[in-house]
Amino acid sequence: MELPLVVGVDGSDSSLLAVDWAVDEAARHGLPLRLVHASLWERYEAVRPSFGTGRPAEEVMALHIIASCLDRARLRDPEVKVSGEVLADDAVAVLLRAGPEASAVIAGVRGRGQIAGMLLGSVSLAVAARAVCPVVVVRGAERNREGLLGRVVVGVGDPTGSAGAVRFALREAAARRCGLTAVRSWRTPAAEPVDHMLIADDAARLREERASAGLEEALRAAVREDSQVVIRRQAVEGPAHRVLLDATAEADLIVVGAVRRHGRFGLQLGRVAHTLLHHSQCPVAIVPQPV
Repeated sequence: MELPLVVGVDGSDSSLLAVDWAVDEAARHGLPLRLVHASLWERYEAVRPSFGTGRPAEEVMALHIIASCLDRARLRDPEVKVSGEVLADDAVAVLLRAGPEASAVIAGVRGRGQIAGMLLGSVSLAVAARAVCPVVVVRGAERNREGLLGRVVVGVGDPTGSAGAVRFALREAAARRCGLTAVRSWRTPAAEPVDHMLIADDAARLREERASAGLEEALRAAVREDSQVVIRRQAVEGPAHRVLLDATAEADLIVVGAVRRHGRFGLQLGRVAHTLLHHSQCPVAIVPQPV
């Protein structure tokens, strides 16, 4: 049985955009959609007014949020199978617990009640940095969110740590019937001595060739021979976080891997993933890579 896409909803504008994106994603992949709203109303049941309904105000609000999100999802695509539930727990705990039984967890860029100027909400950041399944944070301009650019981008770092991200990106490009741009950055050390311009050019060319070779190795390990996805390879000079951030302007989705070290707790995000989650101009998929 196909695992569902799980969407965290809280009634914020950001989570509603995440619902829209998730409905389209579910339709592309033929997956069911599960909406979850985390509410700790049970903790306050004895002190919150019920407004004459016989139920605590927080419970009423939680049920209203999940019902309105379900209506929104069904209106966007009646063919997508969608369910919803309210869970009495912390939002991060709920979404992390859903991870092992989800194709992906999808979240908005920030939640209800958080400061509008925040780049990324704490829930989205914590889930992206700790989940065992892919996490998509829906952000960026409408044309990027709606998939109007026909381009998926995957950032390729170390070949052994990029396999999951490349496979995820390939599936996305295939489902969207669009091209995939695989990007690997390379740099010339600022402190490198340069005795002659030709020597400097040769050194830069060698680094670019090594980056291209690493890119090919990562793709070779993940691309099936029967894949119909057209892949564009790019070895670009510059810091990886800046190179990939620039690529998000003309992308429908950017995919990067995140190493998950066994036995290590806390947030496990590299600089590249962290930068994209806060500043990307399109939705960001973080794909965990256990090591």
